[in-house]
Amino acid sequence: MIRNLPSRALMAGALFLSMAGAATAQEKIDLQVLATTDLHMYLEDYDYYADKPDAGVGLIRVTPLIRAARAANPNTLLLDNGDLIQGTPMGDWVVRERGVGKDKPTHPAMATMNLLGYDAAVLGNHEFNFGLDVLHNVYAGAKFPVLAGNVFKVDGDKDPANDPTLYPAYVIQERTLVDDKGAKQKVKVGILGLLTPQIMTWDKDKLEGRVTTRDIIDMANVYVPRMKKEGADVIIVLSHSGLSFFPREGGEENISNALTEVPGVDAVITGHSHRVFPGKDYEGLPKADLAKGTVNGKPLVMSGSYGSHLGMIQLKLEKKGKGWQVVEGTAMAKPIQERQDGRMVVAEPDAEVGTLLAPSHQGTLDYVRRPVGKVTARIHSYFSFLGDSAGVELVAEAQRAYVARALAGTELASLPILSAAAPFKSGGRPGPAFYTDIAAGSVAIRNVADLYVYPNQLAVVKLTGAQVRDWLEMSTRALSVIDPNKKEPQSLVNVRVPAYSFDIIDGVTYTIDLTQPERFDRDGKPANDKAHRIKDLMFQGKPIDDKQEFLVVTNNYRANGGGAVPGLDGSTVVYQSPDTVQSAIIEYIRAKGVVEPSTDNSFRIAPMPAGVNVYFDSSPLAQELLSEQPALSYEGPAPDGFARFRVDPLKIGGTR
Repeated sequence: MIRNLPSRALMAGALFLSMAGAATAQEKIDLQVLATTDLHMYLEDYDYYADKPDAGVGLIRVTPLIRAARAANPNTLLLDNGDLIQGTPMGDWVVRERGVGKDKPTHPAMATMNLLGYDAAVLGNHEFNFGLDVLHNVYAGAKFPVLAGNVFKVDGDKDPANDPTLYPAYVIQERTLVDDKGAKQKVKVGILGLLTPQIMTWDKDKLEGRVTTRDIIDMANVYVPRMKKEGADVIIVLSHSGLSFFPREGGEENISNALTEVPGVDAVITGHSHRVFPGKDYEGLPKADLAKGTVNGKPLVMSGSYGSHLGMIQLKLEKKGKGWQVVEGTAMAKPIQERQDGRMVVAEPDAEVGTLLAPSHQGTLDYVRRPVGKVTARIHSYFSFLGDSAGVELVAEAQRAYVARALAGTELASLPILSAAAPFKSGGRPGPAFYTDIAAGSVAIRNVADLYVYPNQLAVVKLTGAQVRDWLEMSTRALSVIDPNKKEPQSLVNVRVPAYSFDIIDGVTYTIDLTQPERFDRDGKPANDKAHRIKDLMFQGKPIDDKQEFLVVTNNYRANGGGAVPGLDGSTVVYQSPDTVQSAIIEYIRAKGVVEPSTDNSFRIAPMPAGVNVYFDSSPLAQELLSEQPALSYEGPAPDGFARFRVDPLKIGGTR
């Protein structure tokens, strides 16, 4: 209460308080940040492998969510978090068939993002798969800033301190935003882009000597104060890196949640892991609030993959002095299809985007439907974790045939050639439709892309028998450790390890004992020196000689250290092909004309003690093929649309 003041002073004080209150009320802004991530060329709502529409994917179906969000709040930024230009056959068609460059039309991904008015994007690791020249040609068509703050050009002067970034680290955009009273306000929004430094491992053959990378958090600590000094009111980090449940050590692939601890960061957009935050994928993540979508109190979002979700961050800004400050933030990932009131609600495809993409879509269809040969029997991956499969065998044979020709007449030709391949499409996180299934008859390029989904190049490593054994030990991490004394149900498959890590090496035979603990941890470091899950490793019917040298055909990702396999760090590479594995498979099928799918039973799973309760989840379509697997019996539906099969522990593995 104000007492004993002259009436004029009382009036002036009341007027001052009234004006101050009005100013405070006016100077509040709701800023919305929308984000896509890991689109992987799923621009259309179409599965080019199955050659049919798919309502669960595609930027074309994310677009209505974007338009609706903008209509609800014009104070909106739209950002992309990387892994955009590689993935579906459309990405391959553009680069290999239509071409990219100054004399070519704008890349369909850039054209779509330009149409939708993206405000900025960060590069993802898969942007580098086609090489730097293709990357530059593609992103030259972007009408928005492209960022990569921890990727540096090698300028050759032996002083890394002055190396320029490949693309700008950040951009500060002065935006005219409308406050809650309808008044226009100027706000400086800073957007910082960083990505997983492991590109130097995964695409070493394309990047070494041209670029280098640095730690995500170290670079954020450099750039954020600089952005603040340059006047950024709000700082949003685009981080193409996943989230980690473990304390930071430095140089991590997945470390986006630690960005919320960097002073000055207001919001983080993450991806890379193809998961959803906030959501059940990250229950128990340290310092996370899944209800609010925050980590350490800062909003953070990861919006799935392939256009499954739209990331949405809501920031509340208040005027502080001459600038603005984020006082509150929340995040959510909105799916393009979700169940509401007992029915599935699906976002409709956007007509304008559809018209824009129509020529590229038709070009891709013509490309993937092009025949290359025939197969005499069905090829599928429904049981690929249980034993050798015809699809993996076909890839392995094609790789071996290519390398045998390439190395003929060289000093390496005398060494035995083994071939490593993985069942890429084997369910897991992408869902029950993510399997290879090729009918007997004509084989088209789309079927080859279905067998081998990445544009990896062939590579050959020279290893000892002991190193081959370690590789297989690392590969078995894709299968669970089964406790023979446990009565509760146990999954045969370790769902935390992606199927592309389950390398099967053709040319040797071996047994996997799932009751043994893992020999290596996820980083390829020894976890248990006495553990041996790989049993009876044989070459040409005899126990493998640990000192004998082998050539093993694989891909450039694995050969250069992708997956942290012991002995594979790039130093053992003896041959690098200019061609992709997909090209080798196409060449192999064309040369044979007719392929008779078969397996040589490279591996089997050792029988387990009676009474062990083991289950295996696969596609519901696997039920019609149970005659192939005497050890399985159908049990019923499993979570997320899968089918659950009971494993007979005594019959598993059969006989060789």
